[in-house]
Amino acid sequence: MNTSDDVAALGTILGVWAHPDDEAYLSGGLMALARDNGQRVVCVTATRGERGTPDPVAWPPDRLAEERTRELARCLSILGVEEHHWLGYRDGGCAGADRDPAVARLAAVLGDVRPDTVLTFGPDGMTGHADHRTVSAWVGAAVDRAGLPGARLLHAAVTEQRGARWGALNERLGVYEAGYPVFVAAERVAVDLTLPPGVAALKVRALAAQATQTAGLIATLGVDCYTAWVGEETFAEAAGGAITASGTSVGSSTG
Repeated sequence: MNTSDDVAALGTILGVWAHPDDEAYLSGGLMALARDNGQRVVCVTATRGERGTPDPVAWPPDRLAEERTRELARCLSILGVEEHHWLGYRDGGCAGADRDPAVARLAAVLGDVRPDTVLTFGPDGMTGHADHRTVSAWVGAAVDRAGLPGARLLHAAVTEQRGARWGALNERLGVYEAGYPVFVAAERVAVDLTLPPGVAALKVRALAAQATQTAGLIATLGVDCYTAWVGEETFAEAAGGAITASGTSVGSSTG
């Protein structure tokens, strides 16, 4: 899947993520292509990422939360995404939050948006982060509860090929927790985008808008390397497949 026509087949898209910048790193190009197609794209963020700094003295949680709120608004504007919801959970605290209210809130958003495609983390959380893994579980339960016929649940994923290409850099940067990433089997890949140069450049602009998280990294890698590093987006079909009219899941053709 490499064309805007393929992205158009995803219909209305709802992405649910843990922290500001998750949405851009994992689906920024896809969202931009969808918006260019005139598709509805809605983004949900569980926390404001107030602990996302190596320097909490310069960036105390309240100040960082305010800045990351502004950064995410600028990022989404660059991507053309106009609909966004905050869930308001504490950064690093999703796993300890009450699950039922979180699932109920997401089910309500699903019922309002009625997406054709839901994007989020897989059970592994992509990097292994506890907030990521918890958001994945919330979304899966909310999709089951909302029971939207035909809705697809897609999980952000890493292929073995991409892992081999970027493994040394990812290890140097400390992107993944120990034991991660978990590679997705090729037959489960539902979306595998290599972003066209213009879209990749737009994605980098959107990520650069989240400067508290990306400025140092872009400076370290250089724009060309950073652009290549973020220039692919992969999603796997969730194990349950699409939702039938009865609210039960059926296996997908991708296995």
